[in-house]
Amino acid sequence: MPFTPFHLGPGLAAKAMLGSGFSLTLFGIAQVAMDIEPLIRLVRGDMMVHGWTHSYLGATLVAGVVLVLGRPLAQWWLRYLGRAGEGFALALPEGEKDSIPWTAACSGACIGCYSHVLLDSLMHGDMRPLLPWSADNPWLYDLSLETLHLLCLGSGLFGVGVLWLRYRRWRASRGRPGRSDRE
Repeated sequence: MPFTPFHLGPGLAAKAMLGSGFSLTLFGIAQVAMDIEPLIRLVRGDMMVHGWTHSYLGATLVAGVVLVLGRPLAQWWLRYLGRAGEGFALALPEGEKDSIPWTAACSGACIGCYSHVLLDSLMHGDMRPLLPWSADNPWLYDLSLETLHLLCLGSGLFGVGVLWLRYRRWRASRGRPGRSDRE
């Protein structure tokens, strides 16, 4: 699934379930970081697009880089967006509206990288998720492409629904009328 929004579905579901214990921003950065190597390989015209970063060992290294470099970038981004509109970072605990706790950053980076490898393992024949221990891909075609896309889409819709309900509850607790209250 290179360069598709389908990877974000599981991230939205994770945010809905884990709340402030999960950074969706770091998850997104992890998705982009995971596809840097395939992008370079596509531009070069390589036959094998998914290399070492698309193994669980490689994903662990990418997650570490995302955690160290991405957390400060994500915190800056949240501070910037926080100035643009109140309530953007509503899922963060009070007092941490512009910072990402290490546990949330770690879960976002790790879930982002490992879910990326898992999802791509189900559909790409050049994936070797167990390198360097095995060159096999035991999960290839375990799900049909249609089923995989539906699961990613469904998890995304679930996540958006839960986050929307949480946002509505947050607005109501602040004494601000929601859209239906204004009609």
